[in-house]
Amino acid sequence: MQDIVFTRMSGWIPNVIREDGELKLMLGAGADANHEPRTFTFPITEAHLAVIQEDLARHLLLWSAVLPLCDAAGTQGLLDEDAAVALLDPILLAEPWDVDALFQRVDWDRSRLVAHGADIRLLERGQLYAAMRTATETSNTKRAQEYLANRRRARRGTVLGPLDAALLRYTGRYVHGATVPKRLPDAVDSALLPEVMRVIATAEQACAGMRIGRDPRRGKRATDKGDWKRMEATVEAAVRRAHPSLVDDAVRTVSFLLCSEAADRSRGMPLEDDEEAADRGADSGGSASKTALTFTDDKEAEKKWLRDGPRTAAAEFWEFVADRSAGDNEVFTIEDEAMGEGVQLHFYADSIARITTLRAGRGGSDPEYLVEYALVDGIRGYRTLVSAFVRGGCAALDPHGPWMTDVAEFERARRRRKTRQTR
Repeated sequence: MQDIVFTRMSGWIPNVIREDGELKLMLGAGADANHEPRTFTFPITEAHLAVIQEDLARHLLLWSAVLPLCDAAGTQGLLDEDAAVALLDPILLAEPWDVDALFQRVDWDRSRLVAHGADIRLLERGQLYAAMRTATETSNTKRAQEYLANRRRARRGTVLGPLDAALLRYTGRYVHGATVPKRLPDAVDSALLPEVMRVIATAEQACAGMRIGRDPRRGKRATDKGDWKRMEATVEAAVRRAHPSLVDDAVRTVSFLLCSEAADRSRGMPLEDDEEAADRGADSGGSASKTALTFTDDKEAEKKWLRDGPRTAAAEFWEFVADRSAGDNEVFTIEDEAMGEGVQLHFYADSIARITTLRAGRGGSDPEYLVEYALVDGIRGYRTLVSAFVRGGCAALDPHGPWMTDVAEFERARRRRKTRQTR
């Protein structure tokens, strides 16, 4: 039978129970293999209970020191009861300086003490007993999260200034650097908000007119990594130039914000609009020459496009790619059967082949083709080539070479490019 003898307002702080006539400290920590909370108990005395009831600071210090033992028990192991009991007298009954000395020798949970109001400056100096004079029963988890985030930065040698911290708070990435950024002006001290907005304005001016297009090779919502890197580099260079005192974490959070917003705008556009933006400024001459095209992939799927349909050939093709592209399906073809020409895109190799029929097959003979290869620079290069082909066929691809007919020569060019990229 189990009865609660003492509990504090916060349900997470360890309780004292009486179980089968014996006093025990009971705490929840970690989870079992089924992700259910684990509960641990170990025996205490009436003298320990008296201190726990009267001294919040020592109660919290004991909790902090026992938690690593619970972590060590894992999802199924037993609590090292002897080690837990050995902590009782040195934390609950010893002199303050002996308490501090103990915490130099044992593992303890810093975040727990910070969350309950510990003086961080004294905590860092090893004066735990004095640090807990400001302890509270209520927990502030955000304070603990920010403390741990600053410790991680300190280990990397990063110390935030007021504006650095304000920018991280503005983007919601002060605690977790992997969080998708957003604009949170209310999270910033009003005195620092104008400075934050000047930094953001610098970034916005630097990337005005830039866009991050989609990359259908990786699905319907994937964005162009090349576009992202170009915008990121542009923003970071401008911000560093205008605000040289900012640390890297602050500069990167600004570029991440602007790039994320640009990528979201692109994902929200209909595919036709996205294609139009990617192709803006290109010569549209010859668009009427293509009346019908056939799209195929490496899995023998096929899709037809007709000029009198509601969508452009490029938009139809890239949607076909977004629907079908996969790790084992990276070769896509656009064919104009009437003109006897086509292009084959090799996404796995960043290359393309244009194929022109030189002589149609007659009397049982095979047709004769001219196959020429070229290297492609990412999805932006593929977009340019596809747009050129659907406007003007293989002839429109001439300026986008060099085109090579010798396969061995082409493979050497591919290897040279790969070597340059890995340097």
